[in-house]
Amino acid sequence: MKTLIKLALASALAIGSAYGALAAEFTKGTVKKVDAKAKKVTLIHEELKSLDMPAMTMVFRVQDDAILEKLKEGANIEFVAERVGGKLTVTEVK
Repeated sequence: MKTLIKLALASALAIGSAYGALAAEFTKGTVKKVDAKAKKVTLIHEELKSLDMPAMTMVFRVQDDAILEKLKEGANIEFVAERVGGKLTVTEVK
């Protein structure tokens, strides 16, 4: 019986995590500066509702090199930012 409960709980968590990934909210921004060596990007962005942050210009980390390659100074983008290890990080770009 305990195994069945654990399986049900694990399934619920997996579904919740998958839904959370699908529900990522994209925010509009403009790339001001790219620092490929430091894996950082400076963005002028609209309000980040998911992080309760007003519109501003700030520096984000970029962990994924594929995302970093998409970022060009002056480009208008839509992105997802999340706290990863306590640091604000761009996790998706379109």
